[in-house]
Amino acid sequence: MQRRSVLQAAALASLSPLAWADGYPAKPVRLIVPFAPGGTTDIIARILSERMNGLLGQTMVVENKAGGGGTVGAMEIVRAAADGYTLGVATVSTTAANPAINPRIAYNPLTDFTPVINVAATPNVIAVHPSFPARDYKSFVAELKKNPGKHSYSTSGTGGIGHLQMELYKTLAGVFVLHIPYRGAGPALNDTVAGQVPMIFDNLPSALPFIKDGRLIPIVVASSRRVPSLPNVPTFQEVGLEPVNRMAFYGIHGPKGLPKEVVDKVNAAMKKAVEIPDVRKRIEDTGSIILANSPAEFAAQIAAEFEVYKKVVALQKLKLD
Repeated sequence: MQRRSVLQAAALASLSPLAWADGYPAKPVRLIVPFAPGGTTDIIARILSERMNGLLGQTMVVENKAGGGGTVGAMEIVRAAADGYTLGVATVSTTAANPAINPRIAYNPLTDFTPVINVAATPNVIAVHPSFPARDYKSFVAELKKNPGKHSYSTSGTGGIGHLQMELYKTLAGVFVLHIPYRGAGPALNDTVAGQVPMIFDNLPSALPFIKDGRLIPIVVASSRRVPSLPNVPTFQEVGLEPVNRMAFYGIHGPKGLPKEVVDKVNAAMKKAVEIPDVRKRIEDTGSIILANSPAEFAAQIAAEFEVYKKVVALQKLKLD
């Protein structure tokens, strides 16, 4: 009996990676969202997972692991087996902004993950509650300069892209507002829409429904050009603050050492998913731009964003509270 087990193990070990990958996935795949439900990361993950179920032949189960500005969920991916059954959504917050500002993070964004695909990029927005005494950028910055420290802003978490971009904005614009971090964009939006926090720096897709309903007022966006759904809202570049004009991204990655054949299979399935008209429309309706690039291209983007935010942290002397 023991000899048979040894022989079976040897036979499995002799299978080529390609032969093994041909059977992948043989069970449900976990997709870790490193933020609470309701934010843009969660929205895009669920749009994709619905169609990936059919394309991969197995259920893709979304799991929200919030906390630490996305680092709790990121660590869940780092600790997972490199077999393709635990993947995660990679964001600028988890792979660049948070690692740049927090030296205590227990992972290296460049070496502890396997990039698979960057699915989409999206603008960010500063939006205010309708009770805020400003409804356009000129009056907004005037109010902040008139009342330093009076107002506060919410984000998806300390060290996330919203936090670092807003802190950079504060430095360049010469204003001061207090940071109120949450465990994801969903809770941050809820409190801002309720008027408990007067403003938010958020990804546009999660904020846009509230903007359309008039429950939030958009002030300025981080985008390469004006957003069609917000034609009267200027970009940071237009108001003279080009360094703040960086978009967020939503990609897929896994733990380091993920077999190339699995990476290629998931990459190909994701590319097919975003070519499905209703999937593409739902993602683009959030204000996002489809990217669907290669693993190598995504790795280069992560490295570039990490370098940008390291420089921001150093130049602006940003530290965690």
